[in-house]
Amino acid sequence: MHKKIIHFIFNLSRGGAETMMVRVIKELPEYEHVVVTLFPGNNFGEELACKKWICLNINSLLALPLAFFKFRKLVKAEKPDIIHTHLFWPTFIARFAVPKRIPLITTIHAFIATSGEYKHWYIRFLDKLSYKFRKSIIIVVAKGALDEYFSFLNLEPYKAYALYTFVDIERFNIEKIGTEKNNAAFKLVAVGALRLQKNYPYIINAMALIKDKNIELDIYGTGNLQTELQQQIDSTGAKVFLKGEVNNIEAIIPQYDLFVMSSTYEGFSLGILEAMAMRMPLLLSDIVSFKEQCENNAWYFSLADVQDAATQIVALSSADKNTLLQKAEAGRKRAINNFTLAHHISGLRKIYDEALSNTD
Repeated sequence: MHKKIIHFIFNLSRGGAETMMVRVIKELPEYEHVVVTLFPGNNFGEELACKKWICLNINSLLALPLAFFKFRKLVKAEKPDIIHTHLFWPTFIARFAVPKRIPLITTIHAFIATSGEYKHWYIRFLDKLSYKFRKSIIIVVAKGALDEYFSFLNLEPYKAYALYTFVDIERFNIEKIGTEKNNAAFKLVAVGALRLQKNYPYIINAMALIKDKNIELDIYGTGNLQTELQQQIDSTGAKVFLKGEVNNIEAIIPQYDLFVMSSTYEGFSLGILEAMAMRMPLLLSDIVSFKEQCENNAWYFSLADVQDAATQIVALSSADKNTLLQKAEAGRKRAINNFTLAHHISGLRKIYDEALSNTD
């Protein structure tokens, strides 16, 4: 009989944490998987290969006390062997609702010191409070984020592991970079939801500084900042184009010359891993997680200086193509050696096995 795992997550939007969870479920058929969400909606459709999906149908965060009782009742009915939570609110609820005889595992998907959510004092307080009540096993998506979680919240680690985010190396095994062209624009691409964390106003302002150059930026993604960003593009005259959402990223990204990301914070970016696997040259903001992820296999700009990004974009647009190719190839090799699905699944199996052995 298969051991049962409940995966508890905020919702099933196509974010990095959700995508990672859905892919992991596919790769662990020896377990019976039940997915529980706080909010309705499933953007994965049949990709969600679990035995059961249960939505607690919470209409707002004000109804979290109700979610606690619903989840506690659900756990009693489902009798899981492990509960694996993702993101803050599911973790907070589970730490109080799950009986201590059931192993509780939490994946932290971000560097919390720079996370927008953890800028709120009450989030920090509630996370610390709930961890002291129930010390869940912590999985963090980067080594730097592991140390940061405990030091930032001033907590003593119980059991904690760094388990890198992964990328499908074969799916993104794309040889081509850019296109051979005469007098065509140097094309930049950015991928990610149109939200504050991605810091698109910064890169739009950088593009506005070089609007006299034959350089363009296409941004793929949707979100609540779309109208605001379009107004900024129109008012600055920057050669930036909002292209909407895309699902076949591997067919689109290799048409470009340079992948850019200007985030103010990230966990371990799946978008960057996919770009590395596709042999894309990378120009990124100089945040800690990007530097751990890419090391010297990318170029970096300072978030304190828009001119720095503009200068580097112009320089790379006229750089020798082999310079871009060499950096891009080195990035793919780093992804192969460190960030494969096989690496992640092997590590996760060991964590699950250890958790289960302590309950036998």
